[in-house]
Amino acid sequence: MPRYIFITGGVVSSLGKGLGAAALASLLQARGYSVRL
Repeated sequence: MPRYIFITGGVVSSLGKGLGAAALASLLQARGYSVRL
């Protein structure tokens, strides 16, 4: 069953959101999860 994580925010810049999503994705992949951005 797929699970979704949405990263939103007003103050954080687009670049910051992208870096945060990439960092979270790499952590999840290291734990064996399948991740798509």
